[in-house]
Amino acid sequence: MDLIDEPQGEMPGNTPEFTVSDLSGAVKRTLEGEFGRVRVRGEVGRVVIARTGHMYFDLKDDRAVIAGVSWKGQVARMTVRPEEGMEVIATGRLTTFAPQSKYQLQVESIEPAGAGALMAMLDARRKALAAEGLFDAARKRRLPYLPRVVGVVTSPQGAVIRDILHRLRDRFGVHVLVWPVAVQGQACAPQVARAIEGFNALPKGGPIPRPDVLIVARGGGSIEDLWGFNEEIVVRAAAASEIPLISAVGHETDTTLIDHASDQRAPTPTAAAEIAVPVHADLVAHLSNLNARLVRGGAQSVALRRQRLRDLGRALPRPEALLAPALQRFDQWAERVPGSLRAALQSKRQDLRGTAAGLRPTALVAQIDRGRDRLVAQATRADRALLARQDGCAAQLGRAARLRPEVLLTQIAGGRERLHTQATRADRAATARLEALGTRLSSLERLRQSLGYPATLQRGYAVVREEGGGVVTSATRAGQAGTLKVEFRDGTLDVMAGKRPKPVKASTLKPDQGSLF
Repeated sequence: MDLIDEPQGEMPGNTPEFTVSDLSGAVKRTLEGEFGRVRVRGEVGRVVIARTGHMYFDLKDDRAVIAGVSWKGQVARMTVRPEEGMEVIATGRLTTFAPQSKYQLQVESIEPAGAGALMAMLDARRKALAAEGLFDAARKRRLPYLPRVVGVVTSPQGAVIRDILHRLRDRFGVHVLVWPVAVQGQACAPQVARAIEGFNALPKGGPIPRPDVLIVARGGGSIEDLWGFNEEIVVRAAAASEIPLISAVGHETDTTLIDHASDQRAPTPTAAAEIAVPVHADLVAHLSNLNARLVRGGAQSVALRRQRLRDLGRALPRPEALLAPALQRFDQWAERVPGSLRAALQSKRQDLRGTAAGLRPTALVAQIDRGRDRLVAQATRADRALLARQDGCAAQLGRAARLRPEVLLTQIAGGRERLHTQATRADRAATARLEALGTRLSSLERLRQSLGYPATLQRGYAVVREEGGGVVTSATRAGQAGTLKVEFRDGTLDVMAGKRPKPVKASTLKPDQGSLF
């Protein structure tokens, strides 16, 4: 048989035909029947969480990649969420995704590949956060010596909260606010972060007192149990807290990332209560000691000043010796005062006589006569001015008598007709102007509709946008996006971006082809 000869047997025309859906279903049944529930170990690649809550990620090794998907309910039950670069063991079942002709692992649970992987991820996260300065000692605040209100972030059940309350009550009776949170599992990290932010959001002087110090506490456990306090959201909330924060997570040998971001770490929750407040009895004893020292110091100070006063008093002269010069000067001035008063009185009397000699009745009479003459002259001029003003007003009244009402009525009627004519012309001009502007506005609106992109959509085109709303104009950018929104003339379609598409040159497309993917 020649190599180019067709094989003997069944002819190609006799091969049974399958629809695409039938063939895809057969492949799905074969794959799920051969591989039921499986456990796959690999390194986590890209991780994408959709707005619906579903999580898509890759599992890979040095030679292959398997797409993984976990639905919203499965993600909520995960104790450890996969992160890029983390080595995990995924448990689920193998299935196919017909719209993209690929197989994928539907993951139900994820566990770290070992403590080493968790510690490596924890160390990498610690270094990244430390590089941002969240663990610097310079940003840590001093704890208040005697807080009035203590805020506790922990579980309301268990021995931790009872130990803290018991120790605070024994040492110093302060007001305690408890913010209940989950201290283990998937809800731990967001609840603890919200509790720290909630305490910081309380206003000063509000109906709920704002804590002076915070305690974040939890009992001991494995690294998986304490993992919520290693999450980045908790570390950033602790670092951003304006209220001084004490971390008391686990036993003395347990260390989490919140311990580095807190203002002070306590080895146990009980020790955190001891750090937060002093002992009341010790304060009373210390105050009593200070009071006794104050009394003794005051008495000694008064005795020393009294002795100093006596010593200075002995060096002072007698009061009689101090007052004698002043008394002598007073006697001298008292003897000189009567003579000085008599001399001053005589001087004033002489001045009065000289001034009175210049006052004569004839001079006063002459001034009065001159004033009377000026008054008579001004009265005469006023009478002449009043008569002249009266004559002028009479002349004006005579001219007013010549005015006739008929002339005024004729002028008013003519003005009214001119005003009516001008108003009519103004109305016609305004109406014409409005019609012209309306016609121009209509033409501009038609031009806007023809140039807008909705009219372009009516001609068969589509607009592609990313999740953030930005317009995607290249195939490379479309392949890098997670979810795409494609807007057609009659609605919008959400499309999951798969593998990066192969770019197609615009010159190779036919005018009516217009494909986006």
